[in-house]
Amino acid sequence: MSEPLIELQDITFSYPGAATPVFQDFNFQLLPGKHIGLIGPNGCGKTTLLHLIMGLLKPQAGKIVIFGQEVSKEKDFVAVRQKVGLLFQNPDDQLFCPTVLEDVAFGPLNQGKAPAEAIRIARETMAKLELEGFEDRVTYKLSGGEKKLVSLATVLAMQPQLLLLDEPTTGLDTDTKHRLVHLLQDLDIGYMIVSHEDAFLHHTVGECCHVHGHCCQPA
Repeated sequence: MSEPLIELQDITFSYPGAATPVFQDFNFQLLPGKHIGLIGPNGCGKTTLLHLIMGLLKPQAGKIVIFGQEVSKEKDFVAVRQKVGLLFQNPDDQLFCPTVLEDVAFGPLNQGKAPAEAIRIARETMAKLELEGFEDRVTYKLSGGEKKLVSLATVLAMQPQLLLLDEPTTGLDTDTKHRLVHLLQDLDIGYMIVSHEDAFLHHTVGECCHVHGHCCQPA
């Protein structure tokens, strides 16, 4: 069997002051090429799971292995973030440059690309999302749906080996959702999607898993 892209082993995680842990002896695997939907009620740990994988939260116990390497220190997760793209649920958590083109080019620049190469990648990525003409738009003045698309562009511009998407359809109209479905169907990398939209998951993932305190169970 292929080595998992992501493996969480016996993870325990609690938020400060919480009466009960979100995860207790939690185990999870994501295998190469898999497209998985994470489902469950609010508060079950779906977003927490993505943030643990990215090192934005740290477990109190257990082990996280990504691309075959155990990761625990911040420097470990810096390397992970070069290969794994996370789309935040709130695009305002993702966008911080003055203009759209600057935001989309930021990731490639951070990966060491030359400025001209970063701009080329940013423009190509924006074209795939039909964001031509947005280059000089002021990011904070965009609509919620536009911010979501630009956020996705910032993630895809880094050419990740794995995608983690947290409620990617929030704020999108029907046509844009269809565009996002086709884009995901064309990707040849693994991804996990947190979503409450059954129809969207039906067209974009191969299986759905219920998240709860000990593991992810097939839906």
